[in-house]
Amino acid sequence: MQIGVDEAGKGPVLGSMFAAAVRAPADAIPEGVRDSKELAPERREELAAALRAEERVAVGLAEVTPSRIDDPETDMNTLTVAAHAEALDAVAVAGDTTYLDAGDVNAVRFERRVSERLRTGIDLRGEHGADAAYPVVAAASVIAKVERDAHVEAIAAEYGEVGSGYPGDATTRGFLESYVDEHGRLPDCARTSWSTSREMLAEREQAHLGAFGEEGSTERENSASDGREH
Repeated sequence: MQIGVDEAGKGPVLGSMFAAAVRAPADAIPEGVRDSKELAPERREELAAALRAEERVAVGLAEVTPSRIDDPETDMNTLTVAAHAEALDAVAVAGDTTYLDAGDVNAVRFERRVSERLRTGIDLRGEHGADAAYPVVAAASVIAKVERDAHVEAIAAEYGEVGSGYPGDATTRGFLESYVDEHGRLPDCARTSWSTSREMLAEREQAHLGAFGEEGSTERENSASDGREH
């Protein structure tokens, strides 16, 4: 049996990263499955539902939360390795052949690091672009992306429009700026260790220092004026 593993949400400033492992025979993968980035959201949801409805398909999921991402004792490469291993352990059977969409510039190193974390002995093959080369990895990318999208929708239901959650998204940046300005802190859904988050806090602090300076200057001017008048 083959397994494919991929993750979604590695780069956003908001929310969790998700890894999915799909274990399935080749003929159980729905037609049209390919790298999730090439599919419209509605099509991804259709394919994810079809995969979950197929009795011969097993799906393992791992979520890496913002608090886990912000832990100074780890890094995203290590967390991606851990997520792949956790998703795999949920479905792997000894003897399975598994294809990983390598989350490291060194695919062999990524493969080795995932293998070291597994409870089950399986044959791993880490490759860049595996989601384009192997339908079972594409299936995993679809599942992971649908989970990530649902997660962002849940964040939006709690906070209002937040965009995609990526740092380059103007809606996401606008949400963070407004939240920090109103509350003086980042929302719980934000990855506080991200440079975007730190920039938002620094900008607010700078703005408040500037406002304080202007207020102090006005007070000094008023005091001086009072002195001259009396």
